Amino acid sequence: MTDTSTPPRPLEGLRVIDLTRALAGPYATLLLAGLGAEVIKIEDPRGGDLARENSPYVGRDGVSIERMHDDDVSISHLSRARGKKGVSLNFKAPGAQTVFADLCRTADIVVENFTAGTADRLGIGYAVAREANPGIIYCSLSGFGADAPEGGKAMDVIIQALSGAMYTSGAPDAPPVRMGIPIADMLAPVFAVIGILAALEQRHRSGVGQHVDVSMLGALTSFVAIENWSALAAAGMPARTGLTVQRLSPFGVFECADGYVAIVAVHEKLAQGLFRAMRQPDLAADPRFATRDSRVANAPVLEAAITAWSRTLAVDEVVARLEAEGVPVAPVRHPEEALSDPRVMGRGETMPIAHPRYPHQSELRTAGIPIRFSAASTGFDATLPIGIGDHNRDVFRDLLGYDEERLRALGDAGVI
Repeated sequence: MTDTSTPPRPLEGLRVIDLTRALAGPYATLLLAGLGAEVIKIEDPRGGDLARENSPYVGRDGVSIERMHDDDVSISHLSRARGKKGVSLNFKAPGAQTVFADLCRTADIVVENFTAGTADRLGIGYAVAREANPGIIYCSLSGFGADAPEGGKAMDVIIQALSGAMYTSGAPDAPPVRMGIPIADMLAPVFAVIGILAALEQRHRSGVGQHVDVSMLGALTSFVAIENWSALAAAGMPARTGLTVQRLSPFGVFECADGYVAIVAVHEKLAQGLFRAMRQPDLAADPRFATRDSRVANAPVLEAAITAWSRTLAVDEVVARLEAEGVPVAPVRHPEEALSDPRVMGRGETMPIAHPRYPHQSELRTAGIPIRFSAASTGFDATLPIGIGDHNRDVFRDLLGYDEERLRALGDAGVI
């Protein structure tokens, strides 16, 4: 961001050393960057972030499944590395830990998402960072927590399965369903940012930093635990109910002639409005549907009646009828349509992205910062490490003060 007419971003003046890769960790540092922090992304010069190899790519020929040119950029990398400076550092090379300690002395925050124990083994764990800078906030984001046995690897689908979240998705008589977005990879970094900001606030009072430890499994399981599954089981309610939530019936997704709609008619006034929209107002007097408890007890029958009605109409007609009665309703939209909703575009909650060298070759949208402030702004600096180590000189020379001789020596030794 360079527009001086906008108010400052909340985290301007803070510096983040970003050791992360893939999705969960880079999303945490992306949020910090969008809130104004300076983020320095460290990549291994021998290969870089795994996200660089994620298809599809964008470049001079537009979007492609395979990399066509050396300067094609994975859209995953384009989205997750926005607003970050990129440097190269091989932590397995002698001398890399000294460079890391120098970076920590200039920084406020370190974020890593290695498997448990890896950062310590590489000599870049919390103890090393704290020795260099007692005020450092060091966040570890891993599958099972920093205290888990070493080697516990986790990917989004593994955490969805272990947390129970996957079991709750899908039809009752069908297999569990993986959620269509990487919810485990996206939720844990939100908790990481909350933890980092809380630790910063405590540092304002204590003057010292601390280690923030977030588990992907713990983050998603804590969401699953919001529902009391033991109570539901005792009441005879299944954990997996498919398109509807029968304990709140009518509540869920219903088929139309040309798509699907989400309907919520939990309370009496809403249920009566639904029955009027169905042109079946007498259902409100039917003992099976006259009260909230009776509707829940007879949810399969009620949902079948709603589906029999909605299937005969187009989505737009169902939405129009229910909106006329004040019943909450929405079409089930394709993500591409949802990202272009004027309501989210106008608030910067989604935003355009483009290859910095070929900005007119595609029309892509990605996540913005879904927070509005009355006296601050959000947004991303116009930096992106297209190549590994693109900002080595900016960081190692201008920030750390390394001279040309030292930079050459680090390069010759394979450190950077």
